[in-house]
Amino acid sequence: MANHKIEIRRRNVEKILLAAEKVFAEKGYRGTSMGDIAAETDLPRTNLHYYFSTKSALYQAVLLGLLEVWKEDASCFEMYDDPRVVLSSYIRAKMNHSRTRPHGSKVWANEIIQGAPGLGLRLDESLYDWAKMKEAKIRQWVEDKRILAVEPSSLLYMIWASTQHYADFSHQVTLLNEHRPLSHMQFERAVQTVTSVILRGIGLEP
Repeated sequence: MANHKIEIRRRNVEKILLAAEKVFAEKGYRGTSMGDIAAETDLPRTNLHYYFSTKSALYQAVLLGLLEVWKEDASCFEMYDDPRVVLSSYIRAKMNHSRTRPHGSKVWANEIIQGAPGLGLRLDESLYDWAKMKEAKIRQWVEDKRILAVEPSSLLYMIWASTQHYADFSHQVTLLNEHRPLSHMQFERAVQTVTSVILRGIGLEP
């Protein structure tokens, strides 16, 4: 019985977070109400308050959840050592999340553009050390002459900008694709193109 209740809670929280992600992306933090999110989930508003007491708490949960997803995308930095494998895996994971969870990327972009008012110091605590560890690995590849000499932080920024473009500017991508979302084949070509350009830019063949 206890496990059943835990599973119900897990499913409800996941449903609420994904709905909140969508509504925050479409309306912004200020324009969103708990009622809007309840309507998106088809759950009573009291259910939302059972799991998240305030809109601010729910918003922070969305942001921190997104950060954990993106950290998981970068687990390849710890799993592998070959820069070609690491970066190809990372770019694909980031691109896939831009396709499957575009609202999350937009919520994150809006938060960062405004100076991270919702996260504050928690952003420093969650992001700084994690990013520096990735930079250190890239720097080691440079020192070992496994890739061309590049600034590690700039390489990460380039990957983030290229991959998240397909989420943050999805409307523009659709417009320029004859007003149609990218097909699976088109998206796969996009993944391969972004991967190829970045790898060749640091002296690697895809």
